[in-house]
Order: sequence, then C-alpha cells, then structure tokens
Amino acid sequence: MSVWNAFRRWWASAEDRSPGGDFWFEPVPGRTASGLRVSADGALRLAAVYACVRILAETMASLPLVVYRPRSDGGKERVTDHPLYRLLARRPNAWQNAFEWREMLQGHLALRGNAYNRIEANARGEITQLLPIHPDRIQIEWLPNGDYRYRVTDRLGQQTIVPRSAVWHLRGLSSDGVLGLSPIDLARESLGMALAAQDYGARFFANDAKPTGGWIEFPGSFRDSEAKRVFRESYQAAQSGANRGKVLVLENGMKFHEVGVTNRDAQFLELRKFQITDIARLFRVPPHMIADLDRATFSNIEQQSLEFVMHTMTPWAERWEASIESDLLLDGEDLEVEFDFTNLMRGDAASRSSYYQSGIQNGWLTRNEARIAENLNPLDGLDEPLRPLNMVEQGAAREIQSGGTPSSPRPSSPD
Repeated sequence: MSVWNAFRRWWASAEDRSPGGDFWFEPVPGRTASGLRVSADGALRLAAVYACVRILAETMASLPLVVYRPRSDGGKERVTDHPLYRLLARRPNAWQNAFEWREMLQGHLALRGNAYNRIEANARGEITQLLPIHPDRIQIEWLPNGDYRYRVTDRLGQQTIVPRSAVWHLRGLSSDGVLGLSPIDLARESLGMALAAQDYGARFFANDAKPTGGWIEFPGSFRDSEAKRVFRESYQAAQSGANRGKVLVLENGMKFHEVGVTNRDAQFLELRKFQITDIARLFRVPPHMIADLDRATFSNIEQQSLEFVMHTMTPWAERWEASIESDLLLDGEDLEVEFDFTNLMRGDAASRSSYYQSGIQNGWLTRNEARIAENLNPLDGLDEPLRPLNMVEQGAAREIQSGGTPSSPRPSSPD
C-alpha cells in the first residue's frame, strides 16, 4: 500500500466509530500551545510532512535488496534462492509486493518511529509471510520476568496476544531499546504551529482575504441590551454566509472601524517558509527535494543530493539491514543483507563514463562489469582486467632494477 493510499484510507475511516474503526485505535494526541492536537496521520495535512514521508518511503522501497554470502577471499556471493530473499525482494505476503510493503513500513517508521510485522513460518522454521501490523493497533506488555509481548487489536476489535518471537519490530531512535520514539510527538509544537498557520491562511482567504474583526461606532445609545443584541445579530447575518462581501449600509451616524493585523505585520509568509525548512530538518530531507528552492543553487543541489544518500538514507538502510539479520535470519546462517545504493549514486552519463574509464584503465574494473552496470549484456573476451603498461607491482620493479625479468603476467592488449 502506498503512502498516498494509506492516507486516503485513513481519511475515509477517520470518523468510523464502529468497533473496528480507526477512530478507537489512533492515540489521542497531546494539545499543543497553538491549541491544536497533532497526530501522526493529522500531520500529513501539511504538504511538507507528506512530501518528506513520501520521499523517505519511496526511496527506501526503490533500493534493490541483496542477500549474499561472504567468501573467504573477501568477495561476496549473491544468494537468490533463499526464502528470505524471495520475501524481502519479491512478495512478503499474499496481498503486497515488495515495493508497497517496504514503502508502507518506512512510512510507519518516519511518522511513528515503529513498524511491525507478524511473522508466519512453516514447520521447518522458514518464514513464509510477513504481515504488517499498524503501529496504532499494537501495544507492548511487560512480563514479570522482564520480557515483553505484544497485544494486537484487529479491525473487529478482537485482541490477540503475540509472543515477541512472532513479531518483527523495526524501531527508530529509542530511549529504552524497545519502543521507538515518534518524530511527530517530539516535534508536535513545531507542527502545531505549522498547522495553525495553515488553518489561519485558509480562514483568511475564506473571508475574501480580509480580516473580519472590527467595531461599530454609534453616536447615540441603544434602548436596552436586547436592542443591541438584535442589531449585532442582524449585522452579522447581513455580512456572513451568502451575504459575505455585500455592501454594508449603516444608519443613524454609525461608523465601522476595522481592527486586525495584516499578513505582512504578522510575517505570515515568512512563517510559512520557515515551517517548511523546519519540517525538512525534522526528517533530514534537503529542502530542495520538497520543492523549497529559496537557498538552492546549481552548485549545491548536487552536494545536497549526495548528503541525502550518505546522511539520511544510509542510516535508514543500516537500521533495516541490522534488524533483518538479527531477527529474520536463523542462527548459524552465514548470510548478510545489504541495500544497493548504486542507482542513487549513478550520476549523469559523463560522470559514469569517467568512472568506468578510470576503473578499466587502472585494472580494478573489467569491461564486462562496466557493461553489466549499464544494463548491457557481457561480450566474449571482455572479462580480463586491463593493466597499464607504464605501471608494475613493487616486487616486479625490484626485479627490473636488479637486471632480472618481471615474473608478472603480460598485460592483455585492449580490443
């Protein structure tokens, strides 16, 4: 399920108060100083939050997953016939493909700091399915012996006790090592301010971009409080709803005095821009990736994109890899899991060409390896690494200086 589909499903079921409706399971968010309650799903109302979560989720889902067995010579042997590889890279369960599954789990991590999967295995101990559990429908229960288990509530309202060994728990930054911290809860004051500014802007333009506050000067006096109330209600009815924007007519020397601050005085636009940067900072996403180009230049966008790979996606990938290897691989299996960042680091055609040329000419990359990296089929005779004629190994250099003949093999001639 994509992040967008998950958001639409939440929006459609947010007011569903049936026993299985999401209304009863979503945690009650704390009220912020701005007066708004900020929840993980409610924060998606902010375009910057949705953009950051989508970028993290889609990037994590698009990374190729590699399972390999280390070789004694330091190399890696890819493994594609392992059941875990088929789950993580092909189909983790009966109703999701690998992209949708990883996208949803990364979305849960980015918004709530935790992602859960129910582990189903066969009689041989091989994992057959990984069934995602919404973080709002699962609770951790501590046992007297210091261990813990999970209590899961399904959409019918029925609760199930699941042992820790039957749940794969991906957690973000944690203060106790068991439950990940929710970024939305930690930053709810900042997000509440952004939501308040967004709601203010909506109300501002709903009133024809004019402040509604003001007072009426009346040189006389009303007969009694009831007459004042009737006048106030009739005035408000004449200037609201379908009558908004119509010409105001005052009698008996009345004058209207407008009260309110302008958007410029409140620095509304500046606040909105700052909130976008603040949200990008929360998710560690470069602002230009969510279309905030105020401080972007042609010279620094490439560097920021590189930093996104190194400082944002690499820690997330390491978190996934460590959790998979410790919780999903059987003891004694000499396997390692790795997300391949090659596609994210490819660069343009000129940069790739320079990279391949350097590798081929210096002998650490074969021509067929370069062809495979560019999704081209290998050709006969291009598996032998080339060797520069003006460079030799240190041992061969000593033999040449002493008048001997180098024992290293003759370099292959280029095709």
